[in-house]
Amino acid sequence: MLTDRFQRRFTYLRLSLTERCNFRCNYCLPDGNDCSSDEADLTLAEIRRLLTAFARLGTRKVRLTGGEPALRKDLTGVISLCKQIPGIEKVALTTNGFNLQRELPHWLDAGLDALNVSVDSLEASSFARITGADRLQYILDGIDQALASPLRQVKLNTVLLHQHNATDLPAFLRFIQERPVALRFIELMRTNDNTDFYQAQHLSGEVIRQHLLDSGWSLQPKGDTDGPALEYAHPDYAGRVGLIMPYSKDFCSSCNRLRVSSRGELFLCLFADQHQSLRDLLQSDDPAPVVAFLQRAILGKEETHYLHQQHSGQTRHLAMIGG
Repeated sequence: MLTDRFQRRFTYLRLSLTERCNFRCNYCLPDGNDCSSDEADLTLAEIRRLLTAFARLGTRKVRLTGGEPALRKDLTGVISLCKQIPGIEKVALTTNGFNLQRELPHWLDAGLDALNVSVDSLEASSFARITGADRLQYILDGIDQALASPLRQVKLNTVLLHQHNATDLPAFLRFIQERPVALRFIELMRTNDNTDFYQAQHLSGEVIRQHLLDSGWSLQPKGDTDGPALEYAHPDYAGRVGLIMPYSKDFCSSCNRLRVSSRGELFLCLFADQHQSLRDLLQSDDPAPVVAFLQRAILGKEETHYLHQQHSGQTRHLAMIGG
């Protein structure tokens, strides 16, 4: 098992497939990043070797992220590959949903278990201002399509932004009242390229948490491969509400996930100072060197991300590793 010095166990891998994205979200890549080549990204063979090593060390859940992972033409093949790795029990995908309706049947055929779709506003003009894409209704229709499918889990990701969605909670609650979808409100995090934006737009999830508690919502227990969200349920709602608040006390104490970038860099933490490349080790089918590398590397993981000390490490922007 992958266990660090603080007795945290790591069973969840977030694997970025590309840094490219065709949306221009103002909190992530406002100038876009839609280069035409994936040549530097991990190949299917390298991904298979990487996941084989992680699975041998107890990884049971893999989330495919970006950038926008659906820009990879072989995404269906990646999903299928993940499902073939012994020990991997759950394969999830995070997407902006730009081609959701068209591609969802193919992802399901490949074995996709869970889907997260980024929806930062339920109001079309606000959504377009945030993302640079007038695509909201298509995405919402795709979410309903996903909810009607055999998927085990469908989630919405919403980054909290003071200017754009601070008053949108009632609309989101209406959306999940009859839909069995898990809504995730995510606090904006400061990176090396967004300090001014962060200061203007950061909105604490604590206000939402208190509203939920005052309205009869109750905190739910977490599974050992679940992400960092605190999830709340209410008997009158088919959906649930999750809060990801990285600035909250003890946020890192239950960390169970590691990240690997699309170029094969291991991120022990989203905000670590140094990232270690293991790509050279992925040129052989022997998983032993990768396993040994990961067992050594995990001992260097810090107890916390130090965001409270205004520390952002070497993370340039969230699209690097599907933040």
